[in-house]
Amino acid sequence: MSRYGSRIAALARQAERDRAAVDPYTATADDAIEYLREGAGQAIWLYVEARTGGRMVPFAEAELAALEDAMNSWLECYTRCHGVALDAEFTVREAAEILLETRNVVDTAQLLTCVPERPHGHGNE
Repeated sequence: MSRYGSRIAALARQAERDRAAVDPYTATADDAIEYLREGAGQAIWLYVEARTGGRMVPFAEAELAALEDAMNSWLECYTRCHGVALDAEFTVREAAEILLETRNVVDTAQLLTCVPERPHGHGNE
């Protein structure tokens, strides 16, 4: 287990609780942002932290799987808040690359999930 193991386990537990609790009928756009800032963004940032700063912390296979499952659970919560059922299967690496480029977890989630749809004339230039 890496030094991130306990943090990954805590994120995974919270993601499962959030996924079970999200109600697409009462969820708001503010709830969606909360799932990103307090959830998916934390999972992605943990990966970035472990992979930067001169030391590449190796993750056990189970740790990486748990981190990705947590991130994807929160992305599913995010899309449900927008009325979209999504079976998210993104890698934390691709999410980290987008986050480092955009510097914004909301933009990262939108680019990964295409939720909400961007107005025509944006994003495809």
